[in-house]
Amino acid sequence: MWNGKNKALTFSYDDGVESDRKLVSIFNKYGMKCTFNLNSALMTPESTWEMNGFTVRRMPPEGLPELYKGHEIAVHCTTHADLTKLSDEEVRREVLEDKSALEKLFGTKITGMAYPYGAFDDRIIGILRECGIKFSRTCEDSHGFGVPENLLAFGATCRHESDDLFELLDKFLAYSGTEPAVFCLRGHSYEFDAHDNWRIIEEFCEKAAFREDIFYGTNSQIYKL
Repeated sequence: MWNGKNKALTFSYDDGVESDRKLVSIFNKYGMKCTFNLNSALMTPESTWEMNGFTVRRMPPEGLPELYKGHEIAVHCTTHADLTKLSDEEVRREVLEDKSALEKLFGTKITGMAYPYGAFDDRIIGILRECGIKFSRTCEDSHGFGVPENLLAFGATCRHESDDLFELLDKFLAYSGTEPAVFCLRGHSYEFDAHDNWRIIEEFCEKAAFREDIFYGTNSQIYKL
């Protein structure tokens, strides 16, 4: 399915924070591809919050195209608003303004998204279609490897802090069936700093890297969009 391979590995990480710099370096080291979901109106070092005593800090737009080179950029809405609490027009503004700003910054067409807070409903999905969004990730993890039926509301396999992360990875690596299998890992890079567990993603990538039976791609490459 993917260059003759029927297994694919992809990543989806949100918010565009300073911790992405280390995460990108790990992905690049092991040949992984990620879709980074960004909020264009919050790209300022003054946009911060605390988690476990760690100060999470967003990045300014300068230098981001070079940082994320080789990966994919997707919409995460301009202000990370809960779309289900907004009017139709406010939803369109959150999506389209983010899409336009990111396309201008990165010089590429953007058709993907991740729902802020994982919040969505049928109304939101309909608006995304109108806005030219072709896929959007939820926070409803599947803990499986099936190809999603509805790409405007697809779940990742799991978060990187899921208790069954490496159990799922072992199953994925051992899979030799004929049906296509996708492992999509999601999260926020600042969690690695806040919980002091960078070893998780390093170990995951090292174990999954450079396998001849796996296609490594961004979300849109995996789902052929």
